[in-house]
Amino acid sequence: MTTSEQHPTSTTNTTTLVLGGTGKTGRRIAEKLTALGRPVRLGSRSAPIPFDWADRTTWGPALRGIDRVYISFQPDIAAPGGADTVGAFADLAVESGVRHLVLLSGRGEPEAQDAEARVRASGAEWTIVRASFFAQNFDEGEFLGPILGGEVALPVGEVGEPFIDVDDIADVAVAALTEDGHTGQVYEVTGPRLLTFADAVAEIARAADREIAFVQVPLEAYSAVLAEHGVPAEVIDLLSFLFGEVLDGRNAHVCDGVQRALGRAPRDFSDYARDAAARGVWKV
Repeated sequence: MTTSEQHPTSTTNTTTLVLGGTGKTGRRIAEKLTALGRPVRLGSRSAPIPFDWADRTTWGPALRGIDRVYISFQPDIAAPGGADTVGAFADLAVESGVRHLVLLSGRGEPEAQDAEARVRASGAEWTIVRASFFAQNFDEGEFLGPILGGEVALPVGEVGEPFIDVDDIADVAVAALTEDGHTGQVYEVTGPRLLTFADAVAEIARAADREIAFVQVPLEAYSAVLAEHGVPAEVIDLLSFLFGEVLDGRNAHVCDGVQRALGRAPRDFSDYARDAAARGVWKV
């Protein structure tokens, strides 16, 4: 991807470092900033100036000349040690001259809130984007394979989740990175309504005009299947935490973060499903 860091005609002389620049949110944020003429540096291991959360020697070079940063922590902000790592990065960012940090966080996760606290304590201007479950996990993430296979088996029942369209997350983050008025704000961003995972799969099946089943399975059986398929233990632990704790009903409510940040309603899951189906992503 060509970024506007290479375009001297940019409307601003400040550069934004977008961590996770090839991921679901980071890729969209980088594209939107570039479209606005804002200089962007992608933060990824494959970038011209590499960034790796696991290699702190890459942090300083990636931060050189940066005014603001979008922080998306990998593998997950709720992972053990995530808050300390994010905090150490935030402190170095401030020492390097970064003025504004925008953190992608999670709802109902104490570990994520610890990372938020570290960012707030860094001395930088900050904005927190606390997101619900990504709708795009069904077409760009770990659930695409099961959907293509015709059956989604997950250890979750009737709990409702207000799935958020990743484009809404990107729009909120871009606003925070480019506009006044977002400093010190915590935007809890969700979709406009609750759906169970079975509801979501049913909407995808209708949009794709296919039969796709949803099956609730025990958490232990789900974890065992992941292990059999070679999924790394740390990923299994994170998914077990997500399905065993976070999706226990604590987040079964909608929030107004998108409306407050952008002055518009969030995108509905049915719109996401229709557009994804139109791209043919769920065809077999």
